[in-house]
Amino acid sequence: MTTPEDKETDATMSKPGNRGLRRLVAATVFSFKGFKAAWRQEEAFRTEVMLGIVLFPAAFWLGQTTVETLLLILSLVIVILAELTNTAIESVVDRIGSEHHPLSGQAKDLGSSLVFVGNMTVLLVWGLIAWDRFCC
Repeated sequence: MTTPEDKETDATMSKPGNRGLRRLVAATVFSFKGFKAAWRQEEAFRTEVMLGIVLFPAAFWLGQTTVETLLLILSLVIVILAELTNTAIESVVDRIGSEHHPLSGQAKDLGSSLVFVGNMTVLLVWGLIAWDRFCC
């Protein structure tokens, strides 16, 4: 079902005169709407953001070089990107219908796999850098 906000979004972004700074501002507003929706609807997103808030400053403590610190932070960003993508996939599949279809299940499973790979990336990067710092 199309909501009035969806129509507003489509109209704002597709207006011929909506270029440059005006389009950038509109895109930013819509991005924050997406963050707000993910925060409200996805417990996993809230958990990952809260974990990221805790780990972000820890990255500056754990990383001994700029590259290590960047890797630690980017691994956290990958998880957030994966969760946002997974949430988008789930929203589209749920929008199509509630009846079970193998492709709908596959799409949701693939989105979940994306988040899993992101989480494993965090474990790998943080684990290797912590190992290097404390064990060698």
